[in-house]
Amino acid sequence: MTAAVLSAATLFGAGPAVAAPAPIKLTSSSCPNEILQGQVSGCVTELQNLLNAHGAGLTADGEFGLKTLYAVREYQAATAIAVDGRVGPQTKSKLYTTAGSAPAPINLNSASCPADIVQGQKSGCVTELQRLLRHHGYAVEADGDFGPGTASAVRSFQSAHGLTADGSVGANTKRELYSTDELPPTGVDLRSAACPAEIVEGESGGCVATLQALLNGKGQHVDVDGGFGPLTLAAVKSFQSASGLVSDGRVGPATKAALYANIGGGGGNGAPAPIVLTSASCPNEIVKGQRSGCVTELQSLLNHHGADLAVDGEFGAMTDSAVRDFQAEKGLGVDGRVGPNTKAALYGVVTPPSSPPPGGGYAKMLDVAAAEVGTVAGSARANTYNSAVGVSLPTDEYAWCATFVSWVAKQTGATSYRNTYVVNWVTQARNGNYHLSVTTDPQPGDIVAFDWNGGDDYKAGNSHIGIVRSVSGGASFTTVEGNTSNPNTGSGSGVYIKNRGTNSGYDVLFIRVR
Repeated sequence: MTAAVLSAATLFGAGPAVAAPAPIKLTSSSCPNEILQGQVSGCVTELQNLLNAHGAGLTADGEFGLKTLYAVREYQAATAIAVDGRVGPQTKSKLYTTAGSAPAPINLNSASCPADIVQGQKSGCVTELQRLLRHHGYAVEADGDFGPGTASAVRSFQSAHGLTADGSVGANTKRELYSTDELPPTGVDLRSAACPAEIVEGESGGCVATLQALLNGKGQHVDVDGGFGPLTLAAVKSFQSASGLVSDGRVGPATKAALYANIGGGGGNGAPAPIVLTSASCPNEIVKGQRSGCVTELQSLLNHHGADLAVDGEFGAMTDSAVRDFQAEKGLGVDGRVGPNTKAALYGVVTPPSSPPPGGGYAKMLDVAAAEVGTVAGSARANTYNSAVGVSLPTDEYAWCATFVSWVAKQTGATSYRNTYVVNWVTQARNGNYHLSVTTDPQPGDIVAFDWNGGDDYKAGNSHIGIVRSVSGGASFTTVEGNTSNPNTGSGSGVYIKNRGTNSGYDVLFIRVR
């Protein structure tokens, strides 16, 4: 669906510009109680302006499309509101309570931004700088004002990336700010099956990002960076102690319940609490039209498998479509009814077929990837890769190397795993999940992960991933990679063939898909 929408926008985007509806205050009687995806109005224009004040970078056109939905969810996650993409009373109130007046972000490499962005400047270039710093985990306000806090974050970022820590944002710093191969974590309900029963130090991803956002909503102060490190551990223990819980730093059911206590939904009443689909509380078949915690759980699981649904507990047309897509992908009967077989597949406990699936399995990984060589970031073709992971941003607006690998895997059926984080692919391979494993004998069609910073953790925000194309023996090999520069020009971003090595000053890990 995402790909179809993006393609349609590309095809029909050349028409005459239409003025956006005039902004209408969200709390006025002219706006509905809940503002939802698909609506077009001055209420949406106002919503987009408010989101932009927090660095969203939206075009305020009054149309609640996929980019606006993504921005709403990101804002809800960052402010400890249930992440459902529905702009109801609490989200409206929070938007006005925290509203700023930041200039709209401007790409740092554009002619509108100075060669060096320095402390004291106020502009959309600074808003963009702050947005990127937040993306890398630095707790700065995206207000367009380059003050001491932003300068400190810049110097810290420069030091962490081996740059001169002078606080001046020049060409090298700009390049590093845009060079991340990670997508910011999106909010996931901690109580859903998409998150572990206990979230502990050392984990990373969307579950940790939501944990951090909820901690901040309870008075703690941690960066929402998706990494469960010592500062997050200390915040968890502090929250547990203040809540009368065992202060062990392990986020289990009791801590999750306390974190969600008194946190309202993004919409009217929020989504019903998730219920495990195989429990006696859920019907044998979950079908369109139902609203319950079973549907909340279903939507969270579908999102874990690459859908892009609002987790609202309502089994509507989009959930029905996502169920059917999932059933088709898993070789199940495509009827939209979530019975025992579909539930088992959602939880990943089905027996894999003895023969490769229709897409050709792991044997076709390289063929599918190689056929995409030359595809340019931001093109209609590249944007179709987003369908594998449910991302709504065009590929020229985020680092999509792992999205490309996820898309190749989906086309071939080689593995059911989909993820936008390199570190998560590495973790699943090291744990032997999803038919992934680590190998020291790379073959064409294997996946390869790179840690440019070294350290072998693949999560410092400077990692990359691709598909092995050929192995010439020794330390040299070639790859097919998405979100990589054109080897002929050294610029741009797309799907290209690259020469790589295992002794080139960065860490390499090969992943077998079988």
